[in-house]
Parts: sequence; C-alpha cells; structure tokens
Amino acid sequence: MFERVERDGIAIHTVPDLFARCGVGIAFSERGGGVSKGAYASLDLAGHVGDEPALVDMNRTRLLGSIGIDALRSALTTAEQVHGAVVSEVTTAESGSGAFVTGGAGPVPGADALLTRERGIPLLLMFADCVPVVLVRPSVPAVAVVHAGWRGAAAGVVESAVAALDALPGPDDMEAFVGPHIGGCCYEVGADCVSHFDNSFVTITAASSRLDLGAVIADALERSGIPEGRQWHLGICTAHNTDRFYSHRAEGPTGRHGALAVII
Repeated sequence: MFERVERDGIAIHTVPDLFARCGVGIAFSERGGGVSKGAYASLDLAGHVGDEPALVDMNRTRLLGSIGIDALRSALTTAEQVHGAVVSEVTTAESGSGAFVTGGAGPVPGADALLTRERGIPLLLMFADCVPVVLVRPSVPAVAVVHAGWRGAAAGVVESAVAALDALPGPDDMEAFVGPHIGGCCYEVGADCVSHFDNSFVTITAASSRLDLGAVIADALERSGIPEGRQWHLGICTAHNTDRFYSHRAEGPTGRHGALAVII
C-alpha cells in the first residue's frame, strides 16, 4: 500500500493508489534533503523547536516542491499542536494559517487535528515520535491529519477526528494511514501511563514499562469504526531509525518530520 518515493533528495512515504482513486495526496516525510543544520539536520519542518525560521520555511517549500504542489505553498496550513483532542476544520478562511514561520498568520490555535473538505489546502502536522494519522473519506472527498502522542491518545484525539470526519454526508468508507512513530520496543513510560491505557485498551499489557502507542491508535481506530482492513500502518520505529526520522526520545532536541494531506 505505502510506496517510498524520493525526489531531489527528499523521501516521502505515500499511497499512489489513493490519489488515483479520489485525488487525495498524502505524504509522510523523512528527514533528509533539507537545509537545516546540527541537531535539526536536515528537513526540519517545525517552527517551534529552536531551528532557524528561515531554514524551516525553505524546508517546507522544498517538501511541497518535491511532491509537485509548490503552487499551493501559501495555502499550507499547520496547527499549534498542544497534545490535546481538538479537531479544527480548515476552510478557505483558515487556509495558510502557519504556512510561514517567518511571518503571516500563525498556526491554527489549540488544535492537534486538522480537517478539510476544500481542494488545494495542504494540511501539515509535525512529529518526532508521536503517531501521525491521516484519515481519508474518499467519497466526499475529505481528509484529516492527526497528531497523537500519549496525552492526545488518552484525551481521545483519534476518536474525535474520526467522529468529525464521519459526520460528513456520504458512504461509510473512511480509511486510516498511520505513519512512522516510536515503537513499543523503545517507548518507556511510567507505570501510571501504562496502567491508564491497560484500563482503556485491551491490547495494552499493564505488566510492562513500555507503551505500544501504535497498538493504542489501531485500537482507537477500530473502536471508532475503522476496521483493521481499512487501516494501513507504515510500521517504522522513529527511535530505531534516526538516520531517516527525528526522535525526541532518542536524540533529545531535534527537528520534526511531517504528515501531509491535500485534496487536489
């Protein structure tokens, strides 16, 4: 289902069949091919982690150019990402919020999921271990991009995004695409955190110091009405692959790769 595509030194994981079916393009970016330096090398897409804003803007421009949507650069829309469960719908009025770190309107405030039915508005959220989820309703078409760390997952950000997208008219055809994130192999958390998810998600074992956040998200998707057969998981651990992805747990201060969705 996923296909790794590289252009101009920038690699993304995408689903060509999805674009062919409904005109929805999605991309989970890797960290190579950008202009950032040091801990942020090289395709850092985040304006809130200490990288030079001008370099982040250049990286975003390079990413959109590599996937052939550079004409939509000023419509790029980002969110504040506060580890909550707020889902914000993006219309033409909000288009371009947070597009440029160096100026213009700021990102959509207080949101960890963005949804749109509008064509030509790329939605971009940033990650360095948390789980990126792209939801697609091909029949509408409509898309949502979700940022799910353990706090957001506990707050129900995935369920909220599915419900918001499901409320749109049309057939029950939602699909979920889950990008790279820290795996249960590497994600050490406190006993209280594991216990919380053990009480809420049957797939999580309490007798462990490691949390399989991917399993939490898969369970949340299924309980929200997206069965396993309409979920696709990239299955790459960010902490084990810091040569290709950013990992805050493995690296400390670092950049952010992205999850992007757009209706063309």
